[in-house]
Amino acid sequence: MSPTVEGSAHTSAPSAAVLAAYSYCEAVTGSQARNFAYGIRLLPSDKRQAMSALYAFSRRVDDIGDGMLAPEAKFSRLEETRALLGRIRAEEVDEDDTDPVAVALAHAARRFPIPLGGLDELIDGVLMDVRGETYETWDDLKVYCRCVAGAIGRLSLGVFGTVHTGGLGATDAARAGEYADTLGLALQLTNILRDVREDAANGRTYLPAEDLAKFGCSDGFASERLPAGADFAGLVHHEVRRARALFVEGYRLLPMLDRRSGACVAAMAGIYRRLLDRIEREPDAVLRGRVSLPPHEKAYVAVRGLSGLDARTISRQSTRRRSS
Repeated sequence: MSPTVEGSAHTSAPSAAVLAAYSYCEAVTGSQARNFAYGIRLLPSDKRQAMSALYAFSRRVDDIGDGMLAPEAKFSRLEETRALLGRIRAEEVDEDDTDPVAVALAHAARRFPIPLGGLDELIDGVLMDVRGETYETWDDLKVYCRCVAGAIGRLSLGVFGTVHTGGLGATDAARAGEYADTLGLALQLTNILRDVREDAANGRTYLPAEDLAKFGCSDGFASERLPAGADFAGLVHHEVRRARALFVEGYRLLPMLDRRSGACVAAMAGIYRRLLDRIEREPDAVLRGRVSLPPHEKAYVAVRGLSGLDARTISRQSTRRRSS
C-alpha cells in the first residue's frame, strides 16, 4: 500500500507577486542561515518556499531581539510583529501588500496546515531574551528552548506533513509533534554550547545556573581564560550528553516523514550532531570562536539524509524497542 501524507499543499500555483515574495524570503534564508538553507534545498519547491517564509519571519523576530534598540523599543516592535502575525492568521494580508515576508507567510499558511501559534511562542521566547531572563535549572531552560526552537520544529512539521504506512501505528504518528519539539530542543542546546562566547559578549547566559555552579563556571564566559578550578570540559560534556539524548528521541520523527522531508530534517539535524561531536572533542574551541563544519562535510550529511539511511536506522531501532 502506498503511504499517505497528511498536511499536503492544496492551493493553486502562486501568482507572480507571491513568487516574488517567496524569492525574497529565500534570499534572506540563504544569506542568514547557511545550515538551514542547506537542509531545505532537499525539499520540493512548495515546501522549500514555505520553510523560507517561516525562516524569514522568524529571522525578523530574532533580529529585533538581537538588535541595538532600547528594551522598550524592542517590546514595541515585537508586539507590532505579533499584530502582523494576527493579520496573517486572519487572512487580512493581500498579495499586493508591501511586506514580502507577510505575503509569503500568508500564502504558505493557506497552502499548508502551519500552526501559526508557534510564531507567537517564538515572540514570547525573544521577549524572555529582551527581559534578560536567566535559567536556574534545565527545566527552566527547556521553557525557553521550546519557545525559540521546539516551536519551529512544530511549525516545520506543518509544512512537512506525516506519512502513514503499515510500519507506523496511529499512536506513534500522533507523537510526531512531540518528536519535532524535542529535536528543536536538541538543536537549540547545541546552538547554546556553540555560542557561549558570543552570547556572553551580548550579556546573555543560557546554560542552567545549577550546572554552571556544579562545574565552577558561574562567572560566565566573557573571556577565554576561566577561573582556577573551573571544569569547563566537564560542563560541556554534561550538556553534550543531554543534547545527545534529545537527538535520540527527536530522531524518531524521521520515519514519519516523506523521503525528501526526512532528508531535510536529517541533513539539518546531522549538521548539528556533527557540531556537537566537534564541541565534545575540543570543548575549549567554543571559547575561541564559532565552531562550524566545512562544506564537504555538510554535503556528506545531506547525501546521507537523502539516502534515507538515518530514517531507516531509527525505524529499525524503534521496531526493536516495541518488540522488546
